[in-house]
Amino acid sequence: MKDYIKFIDGLPWIVQLLVAFFLGPLLYGIYRIAKGKVILGLLCIFILAPIFWVIDLLSVLLNKKPVWLV
Repeated sequence: MKDYIKFIDGLPWIVQLLVAFFLGPLLYGIYRIAKGKVILGLLCIFILAPIFWVIDLLSVLLNKKPVWLV
């Protein structure tokens, strides 16, 4: 799992933006699970996907890097 975390953290800004736009809830939900936030990751994937999609997209746009707010 640490390789997955390093891979996501090492992506260029524009790629992170595209990933957040097209695959945000799924990919970043898995990222949250890999970081140890299992319940939050599952909520992100299955229930609160639109909310987390907006949070992840805005965090990449504003900070030019993903900020894992929660």
